[in-house]
Amino acid sequence: MPIFDTHAHYDDSRFDADRDALLSALPDAGVGLVLDPGCDIPSSQAAAALSERYSHVYAAAGIHPEECSGFHEGELDTLRELLSRPKVVAVGEIGLDYYWEENPPRELQKTVFRKQLALAEELRLPVIIHDREAHGDTMDIIREFPAVTGVFHCFSGSPEMAAELLKRGWYIGFDGPVTYKNARRAPEVAAITPPERMLVETDSPYMAPVPVRGKRNDSRNLSYVLETLAAWKGMTPEALTAITWENGRRLFRIP
Repeated sequence: MPIFDTHAHYDDSRFDADRDALLSALPDAGVGLVLDPGCDIPSSQAAAALSERYSHVYAAAGIHPEECSGFHEGELDTLRELLSRPKVVAVGEIGLDYYWEENPPRELQKTVFRKQLALAEELRLPVIIHDREAHGDTMDIIREFPAVTGVFHCFSGSPEMAAELLKRGWYIGFDGPVTYKNARRAPEVAAITPPERMLVETDSPYMAPVPVRGKRNDSRNLSYVLETLAAWKGMTPEALTAITWENGRRLFRIP
């Protein structure tokens, strides 16, 4: 059964040297689908272009909270155009990030987040949420848009937060950190998350799993995440691979 990596940034400059070779090799390595989310207008355009070049690559378009400092209304028009393309299937990566002091002001982040959720609601598209050290405000804002769902990428919240998201129809994204020795909340979150609501991600080139932690990540390493999650859920990796493949196709409406 092929793997669906639902979050990988192959537009990132760390892939400049071998992007084409790597993307071309993924299907033979067992990776059947990849979703590349944008983080600003240029990366969203680059992700969309990759989706047009490779049959197994899809894209999302959005403005990441760390990249929203120069936001203007015209960017929403550009996103709307990108999201009209057949293989651009979600709004993302969007959300809130309070981790770095130098990040854009919180009120600006919240404004840009709300505008993109409204765009997703208008276009009836799923969203890919980035939430770092901003759980309370992120939850408050998504409650304002009950018609919008999607995935909380690399989920780092509590089991209680995950339970509310699951009730609201969201999916939970699991990445390389589930394999780290200090993973504490992840097993608790996985325990309450039905396999039918799990997505697996690499966040390539970031967050490589054990045993390749510290190296440039790519979708071929997703098997380590699947093995860990499957063990926690008392399943075979093959069974969880098949379920997460269908989950990703269902959420992002990929035939």
